[in-house]
Amino acid sequence: MDRAPGLSVRVKLTLSYAGFLMLAGGLLLAAVWMFLLRYVPNRAMLINPDDRLSAGVFPIRNSLLRVFAPRAAEVLALLLVFGLVGGWILAGRMLAPLSRIADATRTATSGSLSHRIRLPGRRDEFRELADAFDAMLERLESHVAEQRRFAANASHELRTPLAISKALLDVARTDPTRDTGELIDRLHAVNTRAIGLTEALLLLSRADQRSFTEEHVDLSLLAEEATETLLPLAEKHGVTVETYGDITPTDGSPALLLQLTTNLVHNAIVHNLPKGGTVWVSTRARPGTVTLTVENTGEDIGPELASTLTEPFRRGTERIHADHAGVGLGLAIVKTIAHAHDGTLTLTPCSAGGLRVTVELPTTAPPADG
Repeated sequence: MDRAPGLSVRVKLTLSYAGFLMLAGGLLLAAVWMFLLRYVPNRAMLINPDDRLSAGVFPIRNSLLRVFAPRAAEVLALLLVFGLVGGWILAGRMLAPLSRIADATRTATSGSLSHRIRLPGRRDEFRELADAFDAMLERLESHVAEQRRFAANASHELRTPLAISKALLDVARTDPTRDTGELIDRLHAVNTRAIGLTEALLLLSRADQRSFTEEHVDLSLLAEEATETLLPLAEKHGVTVETYGDITPTDGSPALLLQLTTNLVHNAIVHNLPKGGTVWVSTRARPGTVTLTVENTGEDIGPELASTLTEPFRRGTERIHADHAGVGLGLAIVKTIAHAHDGTLTLTPCSAGGLRVTVELPTTAPPADG
């Protein structure tokens, strides 16, 4: 890998280790020399000042300097060599985890997200960095796999109405005696479904990118609006809808949050008992959060199935044969809108059948009047 001109981190650490060792050695030798300087005059204090020169005090001092200076230079040279070699080895050992992390980064950049560092040893700063990088790769791999499944499913869902339209047009061309009114009705239904799917995909993309302006919203009012809009559908299916709860202020996109509420109520109505079903829509304010809960009666739903219902284009057998089967993006859109508003979505199967869906969003203080 090409690097910009300059010293590498390993060389810098080596020079730092060697420099520190040289500084410590120099200070130690200076301390020894100061001790010797003080020691020689102390011996000379016993001699008459007029007789110190004749006693050889200063010659002893000069001889000590001649003996000490070369030995000190040899020690410093040895410390320099030892510091450079030892510092190079220590720097290499210290930077080895970074090399593994760098190799994993280059592997991930090439498109392989399955590689993991799995750095051994005790939990230090390098181990925490490697574990965080492994966790990031795992989430990224999961996200990429989810996006690939979504793209494949979306392509399949869009291809189906186009193929049906082509088949109907081929029938109309090859069979002039065919009732055109029936073909037009079927084409209209197929195109309506394709338009609904496209709009759902656009809404999903808009929510995922958080490309909306936040406003003050009361979830309880949105719940009432969604319930009133879907009341004819509930009457058609023989489902009773009950709405109650507290004022639940939050910030977000009114249009997206209304779509979230509408999708939940719509799913609760459509995926219900054949007759005599019930849907409960409630809102609740808690310290720091507001909650929207939509619960319905219906068939038993296992925890495994409930955990997959938010995946795009996920359908159970009851969805395929329903007259309002939708495009398989209802709960996926709900999940995306909830996450775009820093909220959470929880699906809980009811013990008596049916599903309880809870959306929890951050609360905000209602705007002051005036």
